[in-house]
Amino acid sequence: MIDNVIAIVPAAGMGRRFGDGTNKPFATLGGRPLLAWTLLSLASVPEITEIIPVLREPDMEYGVCVLEEYKIPRVRRIAPGGRERQDSVFSGLKLIRGHSGAVLIHDGVRPLIEPAVIRDALRSMVDCDGVAAGVPVKDTIKEIAGDFVERTLRREALWAVQTPQVFPFSTIFSAHERAMRESFCVTDDAALVERYGGRVRMIMGSYANIKITTPDDLKIAEALMEMRGTPA
Repeated sequence: MIDNVIAIVPAAGMGRRFGDGTNKPFATLGGRPLLAWTLLSLASVPEITEIIPVLREPDMEYGVCVLEEYKIPRVRRIAPGGRERQDSVFSGLKLIRGHSGAVLIHDGVRPLIEPAVIRDALRSMVDCDGVAAGVPVKDTIKEIAGDFVERTLRREALWAVQTPQVFPFSTIFSAHERAMRESFCVTDDAALVERYGGRVRMIMGSYANIKITTPDDLKIAEALMEMRGTPA
């Protein structure tokens, strides 16, 4: 398994679909902010030597309070967020320019990530340019144009991508730097590595590793926590 891993945790989203006035990374789940659950899971993996949350400037002070209240280890600095997720991740990468190890990127609003998935991602970082967790899609997926179906995609070949994603620092930094120069924007870091010829291995994530995007997602996460018996 690789070691000397720095985790970057983008949590600077505006939460447009979550509701006006709600700061999504700090929404409460099981008595704790979403971000606290995420950071504590990452901190439980010893190969991760540093964790860098990426927060909006107005959230920095409250973010420090969360770190202190929940005694989250290995967070020594916070990166300022950008306009888009890609800008935020790049902000975190620039903070560790010259890092010789690997980088793990995980969404701050995926609070139910299991340490086993994180460790599997790190173990799988062999003979490839990146690793992404994901799950096979369960539904039939159709490509449409306007209101009409263009084609039905072969479900057996389709996966829904998640985080964590792991890359050598030089690979992911170079991909982000080049994408910024070309004004190419995506919502998935692995897509940048793929765009520039990298080979990304997909590993099995977890159907419980949901991204909290709407208030309904929060209710689903609460039910999943109750099923898992996760203590608050």
